[in-house]
Amino acid sequence: MILKKYIKSSIKNIYINNKIKNRVAIDNSNPRFININNTSYLNFSSNDYLGLSHDKNIINSFIKGIKYYGLSSCSSTHITGYSRSHKLLENELSKWLGYESAVLFSSGFSANQSVITTLFNKNDQILVDKLSHASIIEAAYKSKAKFNRFLHNNLYNLRKIYNKKYNKTLIVTEGIFSMDGDSAPLTDIYKLSKELGSLLLVDDAHGIGIIGDKGRGSCYKANILPDILIITFGKAFGIGGAAVLSSINIREFLLQFSKKIIYSTAMPSAQAYAILQSLKFIKKGDHLRQKLNKNIKYFKLGIKNSSFKLLKSNSAIQPIIIGKNHNTLHLSNYLKSNKLWIKAIRPPTVPPGTSRLRITINSMHKRKDLDYLLDKLFEYRYV
Repeated sequence: MILKKYIKSSIKNIYINNKIKNRVAIDNSNPRFININNTSYLNFSSNDYLGLSHDKNIINSFIKGIKYYGLSSCSSTHITGYSRSHKLLENELSKWLGYESAVLFSSGFSANQSVITTLFNKNDQILVDKLSHASIIEAAYKSKAKFNRFLHNNLYNLRKIYNKKYNKTLIVTEGIFSMDGDSAPLTDIYKLSKELGSLLLVDDAHGIGIIGDKGRGSCYKANILPDILIITFGKAFGIGGAAVLSSINIREFLLQFSKKIIYSTAMPSAQAYAILQSLKFIKKGDHLRQKLNKNIKYFKLGIKNSSFKLLKSNSAIQPIIIGKNHNTLHLSNYLKSNKLWIKAIRPPTVPPGTSRLRITINSMHKRKDLDYLLDKLFEYRYV
């Protein structure tokens, strides 16, 4: 009875504060459009930054992998779930990004949780950028280590909260932040981590494939090699899953002690096979990255003189801060009525008072798509 009241009260409060999250069943989609209930919308909410999720060659490689390996690994990697495709993908990622080794995970969430909860204990400290992804915050909070958050991209505050009494220190940040779209000062954070004798973890889910030579990401562009690099395959790669790049010792420790590896069914071998094909496209994808950057610049220039509050982002993530939940939902629904799909992002995903439209731009968007979006945003101010 107490549980029933708790659930009912919690859901009621979410509705009252306009924080309810609704799932929508999608009929089908492609990098430009999303179809829902037989209605087509221009899609500006996808992380398919290079449009590779519908590339025919990658799709065919996935099909080929399924025919060879079947639909599932049907086991953890420690039993029978580790295939030649897994091993080859790990080796290729290591060489591409300059690390000794890599280990695959089913998701970026799982990868962050595994690294943070497995490697650090009560005699350690974890210092995390305040705007880091929920998977990082939750893992650090639930770990046995002392957990502190430093002000976003603030090295002075990071140095201030550092405490030298702990055995190990982990500093965690992102290459490109998922909700603000801005970048971390990676070179400076790397230098500070070395000065403090700390380990550095960078989650580059939204940078890998997009920036840096051959799409190698934020760290490569900053000319640093953090102790641990986490990348995902559900954004620029257009597929799914993640990888942790590190030293051989860290990889071996994870393989021996990470429950998320030992007790989880491995990524399907066919998926690893398809990611290998996607990696080839990423390496040769300068034309896609150039198209993406042109689209980003065009949108930023087009909205520059509006009264909308924008954040300083040069990435594919272009947030428009509205503030109040109700107003954000109103704008999102207005755009939906005009066949534009842009979901409202509200607390607790973002800090209170910063509800927003998280506009994501990809290389497949056409100039007319961006013009239409800009027209409707400007039009809204007079509704």
